[in-house]
Amino acid sequence: MNQNEKKEMKIRIAKEEDAEALLAIYAPYIEHTVITYEYDVPTVEEFRGRIRHVLERYPYLVAELNGEICGYAYASAFHDRPAGGWNVETSIYVDQNKKGMGIGTALYDKL
Repeated sequence: MNQNEKKEMKIRIAKEEDAEALLAIYAPYIEHTVITYEYDVPTVEEFRGRIRHVLERYPYLVAELNGEICGYAYASAFHDRPAGGWNVETSIYVDQNKKGMGIGTALYDKL
């Protein structure tokens, strides 16, 4: 993309059909960092289940840049105990090749 092309970002609710694209963004964080607390990349089906589970109660957002999924963010329970249901933790992941473009900030603001 050259400098004259407009970059349009859209943020929307995640769908289970996004699982493969979101997992492609998430996998490098598992394989090359320690921030995910996971050792193995989940299957696409497992990831679909995670999306479905989060959306039962919390927001799960996807960022698209010119129609291409480039990041995602979601909230989840901080503790499983009933009184902790209003305390959430947030997770935000951005395509490694698209960092520094304001995607994470846009997702966090919308979340």
